[in-house]
Amino acid sequence: MALIKTCRGHAPKFGIDCWFAENATIVGDVIMGDECSVWFSAVIRGDVNSIVIGNKVNIQDGAVIHCTYEKTKTILGNNVSIGHNALVHGCTIEDNVLIGMGSIVMDDCYIESGSIIAAGAVLLEGTRVEAGSIWAGVPAKKVKNISPELFEGEVMRIANNYKKYASWFKEGN
Repeated sequence: MALIKTCRGHAPKFGIDCWFAENATIVGDVIMGDECSVWFSAVIRGDVNSIVIGNKVNIQDGAVIHCTYEKTKTILGNNVSIGHNALVHGCTIEDNVLIGMGSIVMDDCYIESGSIIAAGAVLLEGTRVEAGSIWAGVPAKKVKNISPELFEGEVMRIANNYKKYASWFKEGN
């Protein structure tokens, strides 16, 4: 069973059909939608501010979702994939976004729908990513727009696959 803790009077709230790895940690003011998954060693810390997560979001192994005390909240839309060991901090991510493995998204970033943040990218504080774009590098910069094939083949495929992967771990399977 995942470590799920109340902090400062806030207990995490979850939608239906979610799956959490045994060593995932979810703390405090966290509201999560339906069909989400939180993978091994991932941490979602709503201790200093609130975290709102949409439907069919996957937080992959080792990822950290946090915010800044009395300053920034974290909001994740629907069909968002947070890659292995990514750090997402005090930002807003709209629907249908892929945050690549090992990337960092800092406070007050705003990522519009249908975007990809490449593996290892670092989005500096206050960066705005326009819809349908790919950003990469340190610091991250726009490299191109997403083709419909890449959107379906990566953003949507990963979101759908993680729903399937989570089903493999649910009791009775």
